[in-house]
Order: sequence, then structure tokens, then C-alpha cells
Amino acid sequence: MSRTVTVGFDGSPESRAAADWAAREARLRALPLRVVRVWESVPEPMAQAPLPGAETRQHWTERIPRESAERLRLRHPGIEVVVEQYTGDPVGILGEAAASAEPLVLGSRGLGGIGGFVAGSVGAAVTARAERPVVVVRADEPTTDGHGSGPAAGDAPAAPVVLGLDTAEPDETLLRFAFGAAARRGVPLRVVHVWRPPPAYACELSACAYGPAGPGDGPGSAGELEAEGLAKVLQPWRQSFPGVEVVAESRTGSAARVLVEAAREAGLAVVGKRLRAGRLGAHLGHVAHAVLHHVAAPVAVVPHT
Repeated sequence: MSRTVTVGFDGSPESRAAADWAAREARLRALPLRVVRVWESVPEPMAQAPLPGAETRQHWTERIPRESAERLRLRHPGIEVVVEQYTGDPVGILGEAAASAEPLVLGSRGLGGIGGFVAGSVGAAVTARAERPVVVVRADEPTTDGHGSGPAAGDAPAAPVVLGLDTAEPDETLLRFAFGAAARRGVPLRVVHVWRPPPAYACELSACAYGPAGPGDGPGSAGELEAEGLAKVLQPWRQSFPGVEVVAESRTGSAARVLVEAAREAGLAVVGKRLRAGRLGAHLGHVAHAVLHHVAAPVAVVPHT
């Protein structure tokens, strides 16, 4: 199948926000937009119930997808919009769609306050299982990155792409996605590396204590070494993407907490998800889980080995 930006659509506000985001992404990538609508199979007891009237069924199967495609073409002139409808397991069908998507885009709804956001059972399952990037978009996504869902998108100053990076296992797929996203948008890339200080910074005899400068200061300190390691990882990518302004930060603390805080003003947050094969099956790491549930900006989850 040819490359497309693909969005899962069910007519809800969150899926409409995701479709708008996906349309802008399709325009940036010069790719068609594929809108996938999945009708979930009806359980046997419900299958015996009276079917809805012909007018209602036609409304859901024909009118909503057609009007949605027309709305997207009007709001985002110049992009090709293709609508596809399927019946079956949404997780399986959207998972298959993700395999050829650049990327797959899904919507999520907010719970408000400290409750954060929830992708829904289908969205969470697809994001956990997908082996290609999935972007989760909020129904009330802000427009500060020029890539939002509101009518004023593009008028506000551009917000950076924020990438959470583990320098111990820096993955090319994750770095390429983040640098590419920043380059297409013409915005800075803020790379956040979080590390934990050693149990003891300085030891004399049997008494160990952090030195007076702390674990992250001073020549040859753990903090300096971590910063140097981050700079080394980013150097070839800076050369490959010379037009991208890179802001690199090496910080201590909880990776999930630090990245959530760093992404509060992001236009797009990018996190990795390690592909695992084992008894537990596919799942998100705790950092990706935290960012998905507590960052208001769109979140790209990029699988890597």
C-alpha cells in the first residue's frame, strides 16, 4: 500500500481533532490522508435485535464519512482525502492500518484537572501494539504550534518539538522522527535526557557523600559526563538536519515527571516505546504512559527495538 497519513475516525470530537491534525501532517509530508472508519462487529445477542431504520443506517455509513471528508478538504485544501470503512475488531484493523501509516493518528479525550487524558480502550491497545509511530491528539488541542485543531491554527508562535531521549540506548528511528517533525514545522527541537545520579558522588574511607558542588556540577562530574554523552549522540543528527535549532538538556530526577513538565509548552511531544516479545505482550513503558496521560500537546509514540 502507498504511504499515507492515516487517522482513525468515528465522528467523535476527539476523532475530528485527530483528523484535523492528520490533515496538516499530510500536507507537511505531501502525502494523502487516509480516514479509516471501523464498525465494530455486533455480538450475537444484539445481532438478533431489530436493525435501525434505513435512514439512520445510511446516515452513519454514508453521510457522516462523506461530510467529514468534505469538511477536511475545505479546511485543508490541496490534500487528497480517502475514506475507508471496515467492519470488525477496531484494534486489529487500526493496528493493520498503522503498519503502512506515516503515522497513524488517534484522538483522546480529557478527564480534566489532575485526571489527565485517556486514549480509550481501543486507542490505548493500538498504541501499545503498533510497530509504527502513533500520534495521540487531544480533542481540545491548543493551536500554539501552528498544527492545532482550531480555526486560528497557524497564527500563533510555533512551539517546539520535545523529545525524551535515553542516551544509553539512543534509537535512530526515534531521533529521525523527532528531527524530521521539527524540520517540517520549522521549530526548535528540545531534547531532554534524564539520568539518575550515582548513589555516592564522593567517597572517602568508608563515608560517602555528595561533593560540595552536587552530583551534576564541576569538571569531570557525573552531570558533565551525561551532558557530553548527550552532545555526542546528537552531533551527527545536527549535521543531518542543519536547519533545526537543537536545545539539549541533561537533567536528574524521575524521567516521567521531568518529561511531562518539559512538554507542557510543546507543540508535539515525542517518546519512545521499546518493542518487546514475551509473555506479557505489548505494553507501553511508564514514561510513555505518563506523557500520554498528562501532556496536553499531541504525543507521538515511536516504537523501536
